[in-house]
Amino acid sequence: MADETKPKKRILPFILLSILLLLIAGDWIMTVVIYHDNFDKRFESYEPYVFQVSDFDGLERTKYEFASDKGQMLTGYLYQNMQKRENNDDTAALDTAAGRKKEDEAPRGIIIIAHGFGAGHNSYMDCADYFARNGYLVFAYDATGNDESEGLGQGNSLGGIPQGVIDLEHAISFVEESGNFPDLPIALFGHSWGGYSACAVLRYHPEVKAVIECCGCNSSADMFEAGGKDQAGTLIYAMVPFVKLHERIKYGKYASHTAMDGFDASEAAVMVVHSEDDGVIPIEYGLDLYYGKYKDDSRFVFMRLEDKGHNYVFNERTYTDEFNAGFNEWRETLDYDPAVEKDRFAADKAEYIHQNLDGEKWSHRLDEEMFEKFLRFYDENMNL
Repeated sequence: MADETKPKKRILPFILLSILLLLIAGDWIMTVVIYHDNFDKRFESYEPYVFQVSDFDGLERTKYEFASDKGQMLTGYLYQNMQKRENNDDTAALDTAAGRKKEDEAPRGIIIIAHGFGAGHNSYMDCADYFARNGYLVFAYDATGNDESEGLGQGNSLGGIPQGVIDLEHAISFVEESGNFPDLPIALFGHSWGGYSACAVLRYHPEVKAVIECCGCNSSADMFEAGGKDQAGTLIYAMVPFVKLHERIKYGKYASHTAMDGFDASEAAVMVVHSEDDGVIPIEYGLDLYYGKYKDDSRFVFMRLEDKGHNYVFNERTYTDEFNAGFNEWRETLDYDPAVEKDRFAADKAEYIHQNLDGEKWSHRLDEEMFEKFLRFYDENMNL
């Protein structure tokens, strides 16, 4: 008599394997959907908070467009302080007549700003103004799918996290090769997503002289992991391998190169800035990781902050806190639930901001003491 248990024993492993493959496929699909919902979107700056060039005395800008990897046109601006330039020209004429040469009459270099995730470069116009007032040209651009730049696909969107490295690579090449800019040393300034991009891009542009990286992370997958911990808990660690695979398929080499790969491929001086209370990209994804490897490397400077957070790391908080307190008081007076009547609240919020925001205070919140250190770092390393 035949043994009827053998076919069952043979079928069982296939059933278990099939179930396992279905679970893996389901996890992969779910991860990709979540990834696209969060990162493959179009991002626009919130209009009531948008900076205007007129907010900054003497600041002028020239618009440029350049192509990124798939032909999408990105918009960038060269910022310079013409008031400073005119003052320098007058002083230079006096110095020449006296037989002396003024050392700072020409720009010291070009600083390229890589913006953070969620909008374009507008939120960093105060940073551009500071560097322009202090002897640098500044090139700031909107990454793919952000503000004035074209996006990808039907959604005219960003695509994914490694796109930041790609766009910055093309921005640097545009500054170096287009013939629109003077031949000057190049430095990078990046915050959050832009901080990661500014470091990883050194793999492709090792000629960059100096980088200031603020609140960034080592890899593109780190952004997904850090941002998803609160929502997914420990499940996020099961999702990260699928994120890495998805990005590798979509972006190739750009997905695999990390910030530390960029450090190791370049001789650029690097300043790493991160706050211990950063709730968006925790400090262990950035400064703590880099400090462990590079603390004895003279190329690196570490600025460890305590209570500067993430989004306002550059700002003095006095006016921001003052305005937010007033806004919260106003919100409590509403006779409807903002969570229910979302469209009504969005309109009322915008009107409140337009009526109550002090543009002069809002556009001049930079922590000048911090930026003096940034400026000194650039000055010391641009011509080495």
